[in-house]
Amino acid sequence: MEMPETEMTATRRPVWNAGRSVGAKRALKPKQIWEIRFFLNERRRLRDRALFDLAIDSKLRGCDLVRMKIGDIVNGGQIRTRAIVMQQKTSRPVQFEVLPDARASLLAWLERRGGTVDDYVFPSRVDRNRHLSTRQYARLVDEWVTGIGLIRSEYGTHSLRRTKASIIYRATGNLRAVQILLGHSKIENTVRYLGIDVEDALALAENTEI
Repeated sequence: MEMPETEMTATRRPVWNAGRSVGAKRALKPKQIWEIRFFLNERRRLRDRALFDLAIDSKLRGCDLVRMKIGDIVNGGQIRTRAIVMQQKTSRPVQFEVLPDARASLLAWLERRGGTVDDYVFPSRVDRNRHLSTRQYARLVDEWVTGIGLIRSEYGTHSLRRTKASIIYRATGNLRAVQILLGHSKIENTVRYLGIDVEDALALAENTEI
């Protein structure tokens, strides 16, 4: 029986993810966070250190992170301890904390960067009126993780978004709090995003005495 031409074409077409690592990217461990900070400090990459710290604390998607403006994180010449942004994907606001390490690195970067409250925190180097692209942000993350000896295919921009959320969940088991911090509309999305499975649930239960 002769195979129809459309089926033959389908069988010849390469799989879109052939040779690629798919699935959720790994979250960073606390030790790896400090290794990346040390890596960036040694090279005096003020912008990258500020970008990395803000990515960890904000838990934002890359598209929201690169679009942040100075006015979103600065008030009265000081870096805010808390900030709020409107998520591009969901059109829902999400709040986040900016801890001392991030405030210090952001202040150092903005003192060099200059600009007004209406300017982007991380401008494009090609066009200062535009923000850093998500593609360039992804390339920077690749540099950071490989710089400390991690496998590039196992990490990405979502690793930075997941990192603090994963640490908070492991420490507290409070899934609702993590849902709020990530700006998810449904808790099921948070479960999938964190990759929570039966083993995780049992481990948390075993560590909880009543």
